[in-house]
Amino acid sequence: MKIWAMFRLLAAFLLLSTTFSAPANTNLEGDALYALRRAVKDPNGVLESWDPTLVDPCTWFHVTCDTDNRVTRLDLGNAKLSGSLVPELGKLERLQYLELYMNNLVGPVPEELGGLKSLLSLDLYHNNLTGSIPSSLSKLSNLKFLRLNSNNLTGRIPRELTKLGNLKIFDVSNNDLCGTFPTSGSFSKLSEESFKNNPRLEGPELMGFVRYDVGGSC
Repeated sequence: MKIWAMFRLLAAFLLLSTTFSAPANTNLEGDALYALRRAVKDPNGVLESWDPTLVDPCTWFHVTCDTDNRVTRLDLGNAKLSGSLVPELGKLERLQYLELYMNNLVGPVPEELGGLKSLLSLDLYHNNLTGSIPSSLSKLSNLKFLRLNSNNLTGRIPRELTKLGNLKIFDVSNNDLCGTFPTSGSFSKLSEESFKNNPRLEGPELMGFVRYDVGGSC
């Protein structure tokens, strides 16, 4: 009888362990998203459904999850949000679409976004973001769309971004970038429209003639 009781106790323990360990990732992702909610002002209440007491964020408006309840999309374009991006967003390992365009976001683009290894689209255009473009974005090997246009970004365009072999659209127009822009790798197919209206940007890097790291008032 003792052995049977111990067996039942062990089975119950294993069942509980499975129950409580399953949503660990989704709770972590919910915490990451809630960090964004705390960092922004939301005058229209678009984040009202973001309840941190729920098991996972998959029932929150503007959040899409896969069959494992992992976050794959964040659709908050033109939501009239103001505030800043948070480094916790880099914890959304299965995120494919980060859409935060046409808001009033300020501050830097977190370098932690380079950890979004599943990301296909990063749309942060038409905000008031400042600082430089993080070179860590070069780790986003699946990225196809990178739109940072119409912000207040400064500094050089990281040459490492030319390693993004799947990149289809890259737009950093209407910022305050400087130096020259790369023309190798995935950048070889981009038009100069991608870089227009950056008064301190001198033009394309001329391989063998103008070094990437000289010139301009950077």
